[in-house]
Amino acid sequence: MRTQSCYIVGYECYKAPHDMKLDTETCGNLVLRNKNLGIQQYKFLLQVIVNSGIGEETYGPRNVILGTEESSNLKEAFLEMDDIVFGTLDNLFAKTGVPPSEIDVLVVTISTINSAPPIPARVINRYKMRDDIKVFNLSGMGCSASVIAIDLVNHLFRTHKNTFAIVVSSESLTPNWYRGKERSMMLTNILFRLGGCSLLLTNKISLKHRAILKLNHSVRTHAGSNDEAYESCIEVEDEQGNRGFFLSKNLPKAAGKAVATNLGVVVPKILPLKELIRYSMVSYLRNMRATPTSEASLNLKSGIEHFCIHPGGRAVIDGMGRSLGLNENDLEPTRMALHRFGNTSAAGLWYVLSYMEAKKRLKKGDRILMISLGSGFKCNSCAWEVMNNLDEVGVWEDCIAKYPVEFSVNASFLEKYGWVNESRE
Repeated sequence: MRTQSCYIVGYECYKAPHDMKLDTETCGNLVLRNKNLGIQQYKFLLQVIVNSGIGEETYGPRNVILGTEESSNLKEAFLEMDDIVFGTLDNLFAKTGVPPSEIDVLVVTISTINSAPPIPARVINRYKMRDDIKVFNLSGMGCSASVIAIDLVNHLFRTHKNTFAIVVSSESLTPNWYRGKERSMMLTNILFRLGGCSLLLTNKISLKHRAILKLNHSVRTHAGSNDEAYESCIEVEDEQGNRGFFLSKNLPKAAGKAVATNLGVVVPKILPLKELIRYSMVSYLRNMRATPTSEASLNLKSGIEHFCIHPGGRAVIDGMGRSLGLNENDLEPTRMALHRFGNTSAAGLWYVLSYMEAKKRLKKGDRILMISLGSGFKCNSCAWEVMNNLDEVGVWEDCIAKYPVEFSVNASFLEKYGWVNESRE
């Protein structure tokens, strides 16, 4: 029996309207508006904004910008999700020419909104999809959900021939804006931004010529059995009952271990035998010495041309770059996706990919390694092969010419908002 392949025919990222942008002044006003903040929390938030690596053109939920987040309701959350989900799907169906009636599998990964009926049912109702469609609603999977969904689809493709699958990834910010003053929980308001994507996948060999990517490998790692890893990123309530995401000091350690475990599985699959032999020999000779002079390292670029890393934050990108031995050119797409769109959770990888495509980096035969991190704690990766030269500008159309930009501390922001408001003591 011939092995079933998994191809991506197309993908579509979401770009919000102009009036939902969170520029410096808007962010500063949001900080000032939080009456729960004392002087130290206020200063902390300002400093994080200044050094976050996030630019002036990311997008936030409309209720937060308007100052009505305390009274947000399910209707507003649905309006946000419908705009993202239906907007990307409308464009995806139009671009690929594949109608909703041909979709066999639907996977939706929106972690922080649960409703009855759920978001997938809204999609099915909107597009009048078939009653035998296979539906999966992956809630609570966090920033790593998109790769998890792809792995699920890939497994389904092994037993279902000539199949179309849709994956929709986003996050609901409208009802989940943290309004407290705990530092470890305020960070998510700074990093997370509005975004989403929809993907069309197939295992139809007749559509191989139309595919943009072919999945070669996928590896999932879950470190939830370790208490430190499990508790490093978790949704909780603070002492005042404000719900938010707690990010512990153990998060970098948990991420590092999860990445190392994941790479231990995926690396032998993606690197040439020559590099694996070289690494084994260097490691052996190093261990034979009484005083090893340096640590042996793998050259991931011997099997991968492009690295698509989750744009979770500046510290995450720096740490992943060091761990993988990447230079600034390798990290540029991820840094620029963070700068332009912020941390868009599970959709973030596709903004990074879109940047590579807009910069005409992706050539037929190139190999891409995607790595995502998520609460639980999880690290998931997948390796792709580029099937055709890719050059669509997508959501970068209005700004790609000015990228890349260099990171710099926003001095004007500090000058305008860096004073201490004594009334907050």
